[in-house]
Amino acid sequence: SDAIFMSPSVWAQLYNVTNDVKYFNYLEKELNATTDYLYDEDENLYFRDSKYFERREKNGEKVFWGRGNGWVLGGLTEIIENTKDQKAFNKKYVRIFQKMSKKIASLQDENGYWHASMLDPESYPAPETSCTGFFCYGLTWGINNGYLDRDKFLPIVEKGWGALVKAVHPNGKLGFVQQIGEDPRKTNYQQSEVYGIGAFLLTGTEMIKLYK
Repeated sequence: SDAIFMSPSVWAQLYNVTNDVKYFNYLEKELNATTDYLYDEDENLYFRDSKYFERREKNGEKVFWGRGNGWVLGGLTEIIENTKDQKAFNKKYVRIFQKMSKKIASLQDENGYWHASMLDPESYPAPETSCTGFFCYGLTWGINNGYLDRDKFLPIVEKGWGALVKAVHPNGKLGFVQQIGEDPRKTNYQQSEVYGIGAFLLTGTEMIKLYK
């Protein structure tokens, strides 16, 4: 699922810039294959990869990695933005984006964060700011571009942004970023990584637009 942020968004931008349909055709084939394989229509979340199809968390829930789904939601913003002329394809991924957004919003904790394991926060009680950043970015982008209802989602993104700001150290370091991996892992205030900071900055760019 991580690759949805990396590869399809680039193919979508190449298609938009060049108007060469070969880039869209490749994007459509590969993204549809990935979505058909990893998207869980019952939970409206993406498995990280096939290893997690049958695994369960301590509470019996399916394993959905926070940052993995953050990569997806963040990637969908670029895919949707750059394929507006491909009506059927675009409509499909707008629908997935909206369903994911609704599910993600429902999983925010009382302090404004999301956790490394989306359906078992009790096993991973510390905040996880890379997924929180990507989720806040995606949800704010959805409001700003008319895909998500402002009244419903604004309290979610404001609470999430406030939580992210609280995770910033006095020296500017962002804490609670899960380290490089492929599955839910515990975090702490001292952990930081560049992708968490990138997600934080992406959110900031959309928050600025939100209040213009």
